[in-house]
Amino acid sequence: MSRRILHIISSPQGEASVSLKLGNAIIEKIKLKYPGSTVKERNLVTIPFPHLDDVQIGSWFTPAEHRSAGQVAAAKISEEAIAEMKEADIYVIGAPFYNFAIPSTLKAYLDHIARPGITFRYDENGKPEGFLKNKKAYIATASSGVYSEGEFQSFDFVSPYLKFLLGFLGITDVSIIRAEGLRIDGIKETAFEKGVESIVIS
Repeated sequence: MSRRILHIISSPQGEASVSLKLGNAIIEKIKLKYPGSTVKERNLVTIPFPHLDDVQIGSWFTPAEHRSAGQVAAAKISEEAIAEMKEADIYVIGAPFYNFAIPSTLKAYLDHIARPGITFRYDENGKPEGFLKNKKAYIATASSGVYSEGEFQSFDFVSPYLKFLLGFLGITDVSIIRAEGLRIDGIKETAFEKGVESIVIS
């Protein structure tokens, strides 16, 4: 059965981006397993999402029929992005390390996705429930150092944050695919190939 893939790109390095190349490798393997799968690309560099402001947040908590023209335009940005997320079966999210965390472009995008009453809610006991269920996510991350193990593992704020937030939204099947040690002699020479080899499509 074919799959609908949403490829989210956050690296500003264009075709030179390792996280982009790794994401493309993941997509190729998905297509091999699920022939006929389609890909929709969301490039957060060429079309960045605005950081949250009072107009944006106000639009979310104002009934549609009472929104100002500015609030209508602000809400549309988020609503279109959420519709893409709901439509997709698989997410391939490019998430390079930027100062040990995700790029601000990706954070701004996720801030537009995480909306109470639309992509998550709290039940009567205060327990969160995500609405983006039965989805699969692959995180394609690239880093100069090695953060999957060893003395710098605690400095990885990319994979824990993304796994937590996606899980909060209901996306609990998350695979982290790494190309790491890209600036370390003896490791960088095969870092990308090892990342590709580690891709397992479920």
